[in-house]
Amino acid sequence: MIEIGKVQTLKVANFTSFGAYLDAGTGSRHDNILLPVKQLPEGAKEGDELEVFIYRDSQERLIATRKKPLAELGDLAYLKVTAKTQIGAFLDIGLERGLLLPFHEQKFPIKLGKGYLVKVYLDKSQRLSATTEIYEYLKAETPYQKNDKVTGTVYSVNPEIGVFVAVDNKYMGLIPVNEFFSELQEGDQVEARVIRVREDGKLDLSPRDLSHIQMVKDTLVILEGIKNHAGFLALNDKSSPLEIESRLHMSKAAFKRALGKLLKEKKVTQTEGGLRATAAEEESNEGQFST
Repeated sequence: MIEIGKVQTLKVANFTSFGAYLDAGTGSRHDNILLPVKQLPEGAKEGDELEVFIYRDSQERLIATRKKPLAELGDLAYLKVTAKTQIGAFLDIGLERGLLLPFHEQKFPIKLGKGYLVKVYLDKSQRLSATTEIYEYLKAETPYQKNDKVTGTVYSVNPEIGVFVAVDNKYMGLIPVNEFFSELQEGDQVEARVIRVREDGKLDLSPRDLSHIQMVKDTLVILEGIKNHAGFLALNDKSSPLEIESRLHMSKAAFKRALGKLLKEKKVTQTEGGLRATAAEEESNEGQFST
């Protein structure tokens, strides 16, 4: 039997001027599937077995191709938007015709040219389609442990809960709101650290490193902020968490840890108005670029 949306092996039944028909296995020639002439391998003959992918063409007819699709039926796949139309968006699946992402399956605004994690399914008309509603298809139990580094795709953003991430595009992960200090949107691909493995196997994540490693990175962010604001950054340890987050994309606690390190190393001075780099730190920076 023919499986729409799957790679399968079919026999060549007969040839025509515009291609070859592949045996659908139903016993009826009317059910056989066309493989266009441009897809025929050189020297093909009746009875040959060919590995093909079956889908519907622009006129909704079943058709075969020897091209390998980027995703098959049932897959979770990261695919790029190539067009937005009156019936929905089309995604690049590596074939002549794009994969339809209907409007009702778009759970957030879709941008042309951006990639998204989608599930490939068959609609009621037996057409290959995609949905961004992927939560129920993700796995809870993962091979990862606390402090492991992982990568994944953002598939949902809830300002009150956090950023939902499909780790390896197949496992359930969450960047809690208290670990979320930079703007992320659906479709973004992220690197993160596992900060907790829950009892059900789901992962809590943070885009930040272990505190002692992150503190060093945060000191560089503060120094860069001072440099980019003409030598004076209007933040100090009395600034509000919102001010710090909006300017430096870090929590106030992280800011205070990094600032403490900079003050101890005499790289900055702090006033009621903000922060300045010390003369020694400025000379050190100038020296880096003079050789």
